[in-house]
Amino acid sequence: MSDPIRVVVAKPGLDGHDRGAKVVARALRDAGMEVVYTGLHQTPEQIVQTAIQEDAGAIGLSVLSGAHLTLFRRVVELLKERQATDIVVFGGGIIPDADIPELESLGVAKIFTPGATTQSIVDWVRAHVPTTVS
Repeated sequence: MSDPIRVVVAKPGLDGHDRGAKVVARALRDAGMEVVYTGLHQTPEQIVQTAIQEDAGAIGLSVLSGAHLTLFRRVVELLKERQATDIVVFGGGIIPDADIPELESLGVAKIFTPGATTQSIVDWVRAHVPTTVS
């Protein structure tokens, strides 16, 4: 029997707008996933620590502040330092299309831009985030 997919949804940095993150967290939860929403103003260190402690299969970051390159990069670096590269990193927010290839080259698996449906996010997570087998 497979355990549910476990996802940490996080708002890194100083961005104070979390409605989108909450909508995504609820959609993932309603789709049967276990979701930990970390709340506002989380550091990359706090996010990675939470993901490891919660045995998450993925981290979903929501960034609207323009600091996406710095914040995503640091999360990916910390996962490498902690030998936790099996945790899939994805995210969304106000991210210019021109920055998406750079984020992907850093190891970010998927970026959802404004207008992405919650169903497309749920479907992508189901297809790309492994479950653990108990």
